[in-house]
Formats: sequence, structure tokens, C-alpha cells
Amino acid sequence: ARGHGRHVKQSGGHGQYAVCDIEVEPLPRGAGFEFVDRVVGGAVPHNYIPSVEKGVRAQMERGVVAGYPVVDVRVTLFDGKAHSVDSSDAAFQTAGALALRDAAEKGQPALLEPVDEVTVRVPDSSVGAVMGDLSGRRGRVLGTESDPDSDGRTLVRAEVPATELLRYAVELRSMTAGTGTFRRSFVRYDPMPPHLADQIRKEHPTP
Repeated sequence: ARGHGRHVKQSGGHGQYAVCDIEVEPLPRGAGFEFVDRVVGGAVPHNYIPSVEKGVRAQMERGVVAGYPVVDVRVTLFDGKAHSVDSSDAAFQTAGALALRDAAEKGQPALLEPVDEVTVRVPDSSVGAVMGDLSGRRGRVLGTESDPDSDGRTLVRAEVPATELLRYAVELRSMTAGTGTFRRSFVRYDPMPPHLADQIRKEHPTP
């Protein structure tokens, strides 16, 4: 999506003037942030291009959806306008932030959620119940194997969104009469299902 940032104010003495146009595109997960300068003809003076990047980075930290940071995007600055007197570092920082917000409104930013790999150690008689429960938590069962350290027990491995594991220790004990244990470790971030993302957007509107 393309974003337009215009910050123009006049309040006696020097005003504030900065306009910038950016294009925002997704990068592969974990790629981080890239800023590309494709301004031609001095539309944005060279000394203000870092200011635009600084403003974009600041808005990425503040977020464009529900206050969560923006990750894995390339932002290309391709046009803008400056004023010989009223342009400044601060004005172009503000314009860069406004441009990112504008692009976010036009694009479709996805909310990501942390996913954990979970290994559950349970009696063989509880395997079916545990696997069904993990599936009900939006989990993806990766496989099962006999516990090499114990007869009559099975290890169930699955990937589960971290938000679905908030009370898992208590509920696993209840499900297995206190005999089940588990360990978990962070794996990656995945896109959140649209209905849950919409709920978070409503609960935490972007200012």
C-alpha cells in the first residue's frame, strides 16, 4: 500500500512543512525492516531523508493496529515536498509517521500471535483426551511417542498459540487426575485468525 504524509502548520514565525510519499510492502517473516530511498530530483532534500526513516521507525514502534509494533516490512520513500524555510527534521519525522499510518489504513496489516511447541507427558489412557483438548486450543498435534523414561506414558508434541495455554497447567492436571506434565518453548509468530484479530482491534483501538 502507498501512504501519504502531510504535516503543514503555520503559527507565526517559522512554520512546519513536510510532505512525503511512501510505499510499504511485506517482507518474509523475521526479515526485519528495510528503508529504501528512491527520491529523484531532490523532491525531499537529502538531509531530511533520514528524518522520514526516523519517523517511520517511531510509528512502527507505536504500532498501527492495537498498539503492537510493526515488523517485517520494506518502506520505500519515492516522493515528497519541502519548503526552503519551514521544513525541518521534526516536520519530516511527523510526515513519515503519518505516511505509515495512511498506508496501514489502505493495506491489510495482520496481527501476529506467539506459537509455542508443547510436549505433554501423560498416561497412555489420557492420550486421546489430551490430543482432543490441544486441538480445541487451536493446536496442531505433531506426533506422539512412548516416553523412553517411563512405562505406560506417552509424549504428545504439538504447536499451540501461547494465548491458549494461559491456564493449561491447571486444566492438564484436572484432565489427567494430576499425573500429566508439560513443557513449552516459543517457536515463531503466526497470523492470528481474523475473528480474534477483529476482537483485539475492537478492544484496543489505535489512537
